[in-house]
Amino acid sequence: MTTQVSVIDVREDNFAAAVLAESQQRPVVVDFWAPWCGPCRALGPVLEKLAEEMAGAFLLAKVNSDENPELSRRYQVRGIPAVKAFRDGKVVDEFTGALPESAVRKFLEGIVPPPGDDLRRAALAALEAGRDDEAAKLLEEALAANPRNDAARLALARLHSAQGRWDEVAADIAAMSPAFQMEDEVQALKALQEFSQTVQSAPPTAELERRLREAKGDDRAEALYLHALRLLLQGREEPAMDELLELVRDHRHYGDDLGRRTMLQIFTILGGRHPLVEKYRTRLARTLY
Repeated sequence: MTTQVSVIDVREDNFAAAVLAESQQRPVVVDFWAPWCGPCRALGPVLEKLAEEMAGAFLLAKVNSDENPELSRRYQVRGIPAVKAFRDGKVVDEFTGALPESAVRKFLEGIVPPPGDDLRRAALAALEAGRDDEAAKLLEEALAANPRNDAARLALARLHSAQGRWDEVAADIAAMSPAFQMEDEVQALKALQEFSQTVQSAPPTAELERRLREAKGDDRAEALYLHALRLLLQGREEPAMDELLELVRDHRHYGDDLGRRTMLQIFTILGGRHPLVEKYRTRLARTLY
């Protein structure tokens, strides 16, 4: 099996064949750059790394804009680095400036989905229909096809979290690329996994409830915090946040304002559009101020 070229240098005299004709067969991503351009030197290696990683799924065509001014004029390059994606001889997407690797990955996924991404999409449909076992199998197959499919790994981590399999969630997160681990959804899962570790070493629920009735000071504050985390992991977000609000109101000193910080983490976990987020953001602000 012949391996397709992943990265080439392109000039005015071979642009038609290397980019326009080639884009009839597979996507071509053109990087307009120049040797003096600092952001170009930051972005170029990221594009080259991803082109090699995706093993010819798209062609990265590098155009030195200083040496090929006519190409820059033709494609209205007003700043560099300028990246333009071609399919069927036409520009279908583009961006200007040096983006972080996670953003470049998202851009490329819109041009050419990673191997196994059809399996990931089928798994998401299975999850929507409540077929968790089928979804897990499809996601494992997607990752076997492409171990670097972080989106598939995130979907699997979410499934493991819903099943309370927190050790596997930790393993899923550790296997993601460092850049992808910084995504909000991954950070939210990481927070949940850390909450689960805290709860595993907490006293039984009955003991926490006794302390909520009888204890005072830091003993009560600790009971509020641990009980709230336990409620959260049971999917009972609203009573969990009620207890954290009490922690904020009555025990601001506890754990260096741990109640407020934990509520902010829960807002990230739930997502900005969740109806409870707006409600409890308002209640938190009133409590604080």
